[in-house]
Amino acid sequence: MPWEFAFAFLVGSILVLMGLGLPVAFAFFAANIVGLYVFFGGAVGVTQMVSNLSEAVSTYALTPLPLFLIMGSLFFRSGLGDGVFRALDLCIGNLKARLSYVVLAAGAIFGALSGSSLANTGMMGSLMVPEMLKRDYKPHMAFGPVLGAGGLAVIIPPSSLAVLLGSLAQIDVGALLIAGAVPGLLLTAMYAALIRVQTLIDPAAAPQYDVARASLSEKLAAVAANIVPMGVIVFLVVGTIILGIATPTESAALGCAGVLALLVAYRRFSWRTVWTSLDDAMKVTGMTFLIISASTTFSQIFAFSGASSGFIGWITGFDIGPMALIAVMVLVILILGMFMDQVSMMLITLPIFIPIAQQLGFDLVWFGLILLLAYEVGFTTPPFGLLLFIMLGIAPRGTSLRTVALAAAPYIACTMLLIVLIVLFPRIALWLPGLL
Repeated sequence: MPWEFAFAFLVGSILVLMGLGLPVAFAFFAANIVGLYVFFGGAVGVTQMVSNLSEAVSTYALTPLPLFLIMGSLFFRSGLGDGVFRALDLCIGNLKARLSYVVLAAGAIFGALSGSSLANTGMMGSLMVPEMLKRDYKPHMAFGPVLGAGGLAVIIPPSSLAVLLGSLAQIDVGALLIAGAVPGLLLTAMYAALIRVQTLIDPAAAPQYDVARASLSEKLAAVAANIVPMGVIVFLVVGTIILGIATPTESAALGCAGVLALLVAYRRFSWRTVWTSLDDAMKVTGMTFLIISASTTFSQIFAFSGASSGFIGWITGFDIGPMALIAVMVLVILILGMFMDQVSMMLITLPIFIPIAQQLGFDLVWFGLILLLAYEVGFTTPPFGLLLFIMLGIAPRGTSLRTVALAAAPYIACTMLLIVLIVLFPRIALWLPGLL
């Protein structure tokens, strides 16, 4: 059977089923069952899929995923982030667009504590957008920083999406998590420069207002009480991996223990919070593991049918350089991001992109980080960017998708610029993993 038919049949069936509204996991399972009968010759293929259900999710590399989800849920459900906002507000002082900077700094901190862009955006947007609009910030100065800072959780460790990508693509999860730290800080700095440029172009976009000046001792006390303890959690998760003290799984467990200790210290601990956080993590983990099981079988069918090797041979047969191929891959992800969520994009593209990257000799940690950044852009691309819809739920009634998307556009441009920098200067992504 020609590989072109197998490729079109497998990828097309997935896209059609998801386009009809079938949940991702069930779309993959349905396509798998048909594909197994076509390419494996009957019920023996379905038996193979059933055996994959347990094998795919019993991978040790996936263990940090539920732990990071529990850690982030405990942090947000308990309200620990309120103190961080107050401390940052005191420290930033009377800058123009000060609330935009508060959101950006908080987004970087929360990204290192939650690993979830959706939770990050929802929390910051609900707390800060009403205040910013009340202070007469223009929509792009209120919505944009929240959308940009919310997406930082995709690459700043610990990133749940990075754990999933590393497991699916057989990339060292610890190295991939650490690789996002420097680019995440660089992207935060680029966002800060963008806010500065926007206020210079249009000073009325973020009107300056008088705030009570805080003394140095008050600022230090606020930082010591609200930000330093969060820094300890970040060290438990990220620092222990870099220093070789803990594996990603152990660091995730340390992070959970650290957040629980903070809940007790701040008198915010309750069994209801713990139970709700476990329930949140269980729902997301269960659906994710179901998707991974389906994806594993899909990858096997893709390889067995000849679609994978045929497509790789076709792509590498073109007289274009490796960098041009990366540009094509990123463009494909950007187009898919307009219509589907990150996990769906990952499951469709990884079985195709990772073998090509291996064939071309790319460093998979470097390549994986580029993919993560491209997936991050998908969170804010219309018409179906998930963060856009979260923002629409927070924004005042009557706010259009166009207004929110235009607010996100400069932040998307910054992320694309960072992808170019990482392609040109791989050490941005590989310096920290090189210390492991």
